[in-house]
Amino acid sequence: MVDVLVVGGGIAGVSIAYELAARAGVLLAEAEPALATHTTGRSAAVYAPSYGGPVIRALTAASERRYRDLETELDTPPLLTPRPVLWLGADDAGAAHLDALPAPRITPAQARELCPFLREVKAAARDDSASDIDVMALHDGYRRGLRARGGTVRTASPVTEITRDGSGWQARVGDQEVHAGLVVNAAGAWADELAARAGVPAIGLRPMRRTAAVASGAVPVDPTWPLVCDAADRYYFRPEGRRLLVSPSDETPSEPCDAKPEEVDVALALARINEVTTLGLRRVHTAWAGLRSFVADRAPVVGAWPGHPGFAFFAGQGGYGIQMAPALAAYGAAVVLGKPVPGDVNVPARDVLPGRSAN
Repeated sequence: MVDVLVVGGGIAGVSIAYELAARAGVLLAEAEPALATHTTGRSAAVYAPSYGGPVIRALTAASERRYRDLETELDTPPLLTPRPVLWLGADDAGAAHLDALPAPRITPAQARELCPFLREVKAAARDDSASDIDVMALHDGYRRGLRARGGTVRTASPVTEITRDGSGWQARVGDQEVHAGLVVNAAGAWADELAARAGVPAIGLRPMRRTAAVASGAVPVDPTWPLVCDAADRYYFRPEGRRLLVSPSDETPSEPCDAKPEEVDVALALARINEVTTLGLRRVHTAWAGLRSFVADRAPVVGAWPGHPGFAFFAGQGGYGIQMAPALAAYGAAVVLGKPVPGDVNVPARDVLPGRSAN
């Protein structure tokens, strides 16, 4: 018997499990043999306050101080390493999207000073508040913190059955029967499948495959270069040591699965980046893919459906889950426990609850 069963061992699951464990007994169940197997372990790992919609940006901004606090609280290495983001409008389509970004504009000449390998630049913006994230240090810190607070982590333990049992839930977790007063569904791309298993309405998740690769070419890579993102979201790249991490920013609809990269998407990333730079990328050293799961308005889903208390969603974090994890976890724990939300997180609960009008 546990107070809370958290399903999912990615950044969503471990972060909210840690926050919940300050007030309740928590069991974290992960279907895979290891935690962070899917999207979390394949993230580009960027903290960018200018990235995402209003809800995402609010949660990201509220996470900055928490990242610093977690380094001490969870005894981690530095979690954020500054790296500016250069938002690029290399053509009319890209330039048209820059006005919607909360990042200061810079001139094309300043963009080329920052990145001398750029070809023609119509417009650009620079976000100096961005950083690289040490994702695995953050994830491992939350895991260790959960255990230090008395929580339990079980891997290779899929939740195969889950039914309402009086005021709580009876679940088959791996080879054990578990009774929980509250279930937190942090199952990522599989969150709607888990909800269906429990007889709870779906939230309308749309898993999307995103491809990334590490490549090199004719120009030596300077590890201090910024993250360069197309403002129209058609590519991004940043240094990965002496090579480049590249992506075509693809969003290919997918069923929940262990996503694999497609050669055509990797080739598309190189072609798009070579078109706007003189980098001459041609060699791919490794490639991977992950699933980014969204609902219609691309904001996270936190809390329970009316009429289905005790089964709370913590899902729909798309490609933003890690950058906003510290604030979202604290906020989510308060929502699912019915406690006051943190005062520095300027997100009304109505904007993240299941069934909101935008969904």
